[in-house]
Amino acid sequence: MSSSEEIPPGKPPASGLIARAVRLSDAEEVTALLNLPGYRAGTLRPPHQSVEEVRKRMENPAPGSLNLVVTLDGKIVANGGMNRLAGRRQHAANLGMGVHDDYVGRGIGGFLLAELVDAADNWHDIKRLELTVYTDNEPAIRLYRKFGFEEEGLLRNFAYRAGRYVDAYTMARLRP
Repeated sequence: MSSSEEIPPGKPPASGLIARAVRLSDAEEVTALLNLPGYRAGTLRPPHQSVEEVRKRMENPAPGSLNLVVTLDGKIVANGGMNRLAGRRQHAANLGMGVHDDYVGRGIGGFLLAELVDAADNWHDIKRLELTVYTDNEPAIRLYRKFGFEEEGLLRNFAYRAGRYVDAYTMARLRP
C-alpha cells in the first residue's frame, strides 16, 4: 500500500501495526525517532534531542492534547499529535506527525493521520485542524491533501534548516 492512500481508522496497512497513546516508557525510542535525519528534516526540532528533554515534554502535555505512536511489531515507527487551542479558538487544533526514516512509503503516515483525523472529528469535536509543512516536503503535502487539507498561505523563510531558511505552507482541514 502506498503512503498516499487514505486508510480508514482502525484498518492498518500492515499486520502488526498499532496506533496507541504515547507512554513515558517510550521516551528513549521516541527520542531515537526524533533524531533521525529524515524525520527531523520535516520538523522544527534541532538535532541531538536528549531523552531527558523528550521525557519532560511527555510528562507535561498541553491541556487537551492527544499524543500517539504507531508501532510495527512492537517497534515505534511513527508519532504524531494534536494540540487543541483555547478560548475563541477552542474549535481548532494544531497537528504534527512524522514517520521513521526506514518506514516511509508504507502507508504508516496515512494510518496515523487517519487516527488523528478520526479523533479530531469524532471524539474531540475539532472543527479545524491546522498544520505547517515545508514546501519541499511533497510526499507529506500529497498525504495532507488526500485528507482534505488545503494550503491557506505561504510562510516565507519560516524556519532555519541545514544552513538555510526554508518556506512552509500553512494548511488546514475543516470538518465537513
